[in-house]
Amino acid sequence: MRRLFVLIIVLFSTQVFAYSKPVLGPSEVFHIGDSSLPFTARIDTGASNSSLHAVNLNVVGGAADNKQQDIGKFIRFTTEDNHGQSVELTAKIVDIATVKNAQGTESRYMVALPVGFGRDIRTVNVNLRDRSHMDYKLLIGRNWVKGHYLVDVDEKPVIGAKANISVLESDLVYLARIDTGAVETSLHATNIHIAAEDTKDMRNNIGKEIRFTTSNEAGQEAVVTTKIVDTSLIRNSQGSEVRYMVDLSLGEPGLEYKVRVNLRDRTKMSQKLLIGRNWLSGHYVVDVERHK
Repeated sequence: MRRLFVLIIVLFSTQVFAYSKPVLGPSEVFHIGDSSLPFTARIDTGASNSSLHAVNLNVVGGAADNKQQDIGKFIRFTTEDNHGQSVELTAKIVDIATVKNAQGTESRYMVALPVGFGRDIRTVNVNLRDRSHMDYKLLIGRNWVKGHYLVDVDEKPVIGAKANISVLESDLVYLARIDTGAVETSLHATNIHIAAEDTKDMRNNIGKEIRFTTSNEAGQEAVVTTKIVDTSLIRNSQGSEVRYMVDLSLGEPGLEYKVRVNLRDRTKMSQKLLIGRNWLSGHYVVDVERHK
């Protein structure tokens, strides 16, 4: 019994000294404001700010034609947890967030809200958006995590919110976004050509040769030829799309390993390579305060 007790202490001590901050998993239970509703939140190191499901938005005193003129006003809105329990909250508008994604840009009200994980309650800016069709009604971004927590998606090496990642097949190094909110890794790909392509049913192209052009943030280009191994249905705030998937060797230079990657045109995106949980899981913990 005494030996077991000593072993527990040693294991605990090892974990304490392994990391400089507490570790969050890919999803955790949070509370918002004075609400007692428990939100199972996705921890998303790919998002700058946190985001909360909000419908029935009503700016107190009336909304202006230009959202910027609503800054400083209060807004009432309804939110709900993952079980459909709803509550009405009121918060002060502190900014208007412009969110960019592959489909374009949209503006959202940004409010200051207390966000709590256990006894750790801190007020941060949260953007409001309709997340009805999304699995997680609360997304915890880097503005809540940074300086306080590491994120472990599966005692692993620590990687930052961005990192230099090599793709062996392209012989390029990308300044990749490390995104615990993404299930899959995604690579910038244009000029896609498939041998004997079936243009009506993408799944019929599985197993065929695919050739595409990719480029990194420095504008360096490469043509990659490989095989389609699957298709992936990707859901986001704009809807859903199907992408081809290929197996590529990715990693910090000299530490690459094979992972399944979806291909998409990321021309409008700052980072041409997004690293998802399928690359991180079992290998790394994410510290959003670290850069490269």
